[in-house]
Amino acid sequence: MSDIDFLTRGAAKVLSLEELEAKLKLGRPLRVKLGVDPTAPDIHLGHSIALSKLRDFQDAGHEAILIIGDFTAMIGDPSGRSVTRPHLTHDQVMSNAKSFQEQAFKILDRQRAKIVFNGEWFEGMSFEEVIKLNSRVTLQQMLVREDFRDRLDKGIPIRAHEIQYPIMQGWDSVMIKADVELGGTDQLFNIMVGRDLQREEGLPQQVAMVMPILEGLDGHQKMSKSLGNYIALTDVPADMFGKIMSISDELMVRYYEVLLHEKLPADLHPMDAKKALARRITSRFHSDEAGSKALEEFNTRFSSRDLESADLPVFSPAGARDFPSVVVEAFATCFQTTRSRSDARRLIEGGSIQWKGEKVTDPKAQLPLDADGVLRLDKTRAVRVKV
Repeated sequence: MSDIDFLTRGAAKVLSLEELEAKLKLGRPLRVKLGVDPTAPDIHLGHSIALSKLRDFQDAGHEAILIIGDFTAMIGDPSGRSVTRPHLTHDQVMSNAKSFQEQAFKILDRQRAKIVFNGEWFEGMSFEEVIKLNSRVTLQQMLVREDFRDRLDKGIPIRAHEIQYPIMQGWDSVMIKADVELGGTDQLFNIMVGRDLQREEGLPQQVAMVMPILEGLDGHQKMSKSLGNYIALTDVPADMFGKIMSISDELMVRYYEVLLHEKLPADLHPMDAKKALARRITSRFHSDEAGSKALEEFNTRFSSRDLESADLPVFSPAGARDFPSVVVEAFATCFQTTRSRSDARRLIEGGSIQWKGEKVTDPKAQLPLDADGVLRLDKTRAVRVKV
């Protein structure tokens, strides 16, 4: 595989490939930027895509610059959002940033990564300098963004501070003289603002390389902690493995493509292919031993049906005792996965819910008050109920 093929592998779009090829011929390491806003302490598999691409550039001998947006995080990136993000304090952001960095080094080479906080330049800006920076762009430029335009059409407020975000992200690129900026496909507008600002400053324009957005466990919406459809890098191996096993066969094809840069093996049964995917992802973020152990544990739980001897999450119902409520609470408590009562009723009526090895088919059935036993939630998840 050529250098250019390796560096662009898995990218959704590169603007432009010709510019990247020209930069690679400069004979020096390129300054490759990835900006992250620590609005939450955990990194999930969706974040890992751009981080893994930054690692590719590291492995090719280039300089990886991870910008921690301690200032931009207090605004909150409006990209892809239908509502304004809640404000975070600087203390909250810095606490998240510490956790975020520790997890990022599960992917990046710590010795070859440069960590920069954008507060280094924004904190010292005078109001006059902020006004001058804002004068570089027009309101019309900002409002061509699809998410802003949609909110205008629907009468949903756009706060003035949100318009600052693309400008600030673009200024980051000026300050570090980025040659390449990485991000998700929803970041393309912001990255292009950076190109414009670099040009105005007389700097070479950065190449925009955007990576695909990973769907969450529900198979529809972007992986997000706020939606509860995420797989965190800090998930213990058994939970990480189990969550991957819970995805649909259709989503499995997407995960092979985006996370492994491979096609689904045609010669494997879908269940075996999903186990292989879960083992490889778990091994990547933990260890080969942890991945193999998680596979063995999964087989014990579900393939051998020996749930009584399996190491299951312990769950103590806190609310109502009807099975739909218990199922909803168990998913949320033990697997950080959102299920509605309607979802729970469908699982019950479809025969997925089992209590002590027996199917529960009546949505009105009640969990016994003195219940201790195994509650199976679906094909890949079960909990040990302790009252």
